[in-house]
Amino acid sequence: MANSPGSKKRVRQAVRRTEINKSRRTRMRTFIRRVEEAITSGDADNAREALKTAQPEIMRSVTKGILHKNTASRKISRLSARVKALSA
Repeated sequence: MANSPGSKKRVRQAVRRTEINKSRRTRMRTFIRRVEEAITSGDADNAREALKTAQPEIMRSVTKGILHKNTASRKISRLSARVKALSA
């Protein structure tokens, strides 16, 4: 366990940041799940709209340090390809 005052503070900060990051990660995954549900249902218009709202949310998670930039780009790219294939 932490002994010095500085290390105790670091533990408190880590707990607080973990909660915030967990909520942000959950929010991002919810947006991704909405796109995937629209794809599986076969609704191209709904999938396109869901993707349009999910893209900024995924990129926001990059600026908040939840995802790496390339990871977010890969997720967006793969979702976009699936939505495009559904439309075609």
